[in-house]
Amino acid sequence: MRSFSDKPIVPRADRHPDQERRIRALRSFEILDTEREPEFDDIVNFAARLCGTAISVVNLLDAERQWFKAETALGLRETPIETSICAHAILEQEYLEIPDTRQDPRMSDNPLCTDDPGLRFYAGALLKTQDGLPLGTLCVLDRQPRRLTDLQREGLQVLARQVMAQLELRKALRQSRILRQEVDHRVKNSLQMLSSFVRISGRRAVSAESRDLLAVVQSRIDAMTHVHEQLYRRSDETEVELASYLAKIGHSLARNAPAGVVEVTGDPIEVPPATAVALATLTSELVSNAFKHGFRDGRPGRVRVTLQDDPASGQARLVCADDGMGMAGTALPDSTGLGMQVAEVLATELSVRIDVQPDLEGFRVSVLFPTVLAGV
Repeated sequence: MRSFSDKPIVPRADRHPDQERRIRALRSFEILDTEREPEFDDIVNFAARLCGTAISVVNLLDAERQWFKAETALGLRETPIETSICAHAILEQEYLEIPDTRQDPRMSDNPLCTDDPGLRFYAGALLKTQDGLPLGTLCVLDRQPRRLTDLQREGLQVLARQVMAQLELRKALRQSRILRQEVDHRVKNSLQMLSSFVRISGRRAVSAESRDLLAVVQSRIDAMTHVHEQLYRRSDETEVELASYLAKIGHSLARNAPAGVVEVTGDPIEVPPATAVALATLTSELVSNAFKHGFRDGRPGRVRVTLQDDPASGQARLVCADDGMGMAGTALPDSTGLGMQVAEVLATELSVRIDVQPDLEGFRVSVLFPTVLAGV
């Protein structure tokens, strides 16, 4: 017997009345020529067992070929459109069953059916988009005539709807990622403009209190900008990798420090964007306070920020330690200072407690936080 790929060309089925829109819809799912996947393989395997047939296929009809996302007992990924039984099926409303292909005039010249042994039975449930365009079928085939029971027909149509649910969900997720990526890009650009405005306003501010307040606002804006930049670059993610994110914040802080170095190291931890912004703003305040109070008169110093993950407990620890003046100076302002007020607000936002540990060789501030925060 010749293989399916060696079949002579025969007259094809009529074109679908809305063929161009149908093809555009099919290609919008970006499923053609993708690798086999268990989700679809499981469906064809179950369809064949349900209907008691040798063959089952998830078949998508392109302009000049039929392509199989999944198949069992067929051994091919595509065949020419001319030999496609499913090309006839998509002209039906929901379902096409051919109990004996030799008795169907549409199959009289189809070598897949006329060869011996050939395909003698076909049943296909349409794969239709939400606006009714047929993309192909979930079909079962056999080499002997037969009829499906009502339960088998209903089951085949249920499985076809499951195939479309998979395709629609994947398309929606892909579009959502693209939309979120565009939103993150636009928000990042807007925040950068706002940050520049706040920076200019801070330079023009007369009082030290105004300058400090604007500096806090700017650190928050910059933290949000970095979040949206990271989400834009990782468009397939909805969470922020905290260690690399804080490293960017630390780099910006060190660049503006009078004579200091900021090091950020630690375990990779994924957190929601709002949590990342709060922790970044808190880190910014702690680092700024260290340079302001621990390294007076241009004294050089180093601030180390570390992340320690404890997956077993579902918590992580953020530690900010400096080698500044420590107990000999005032490395951290009292609770009435703006920096500590901001830190306390952020701690409340994160539902955590700030642990301050002063000694003779600097200050160490740590925050223990859950890696997944409800409502954040």
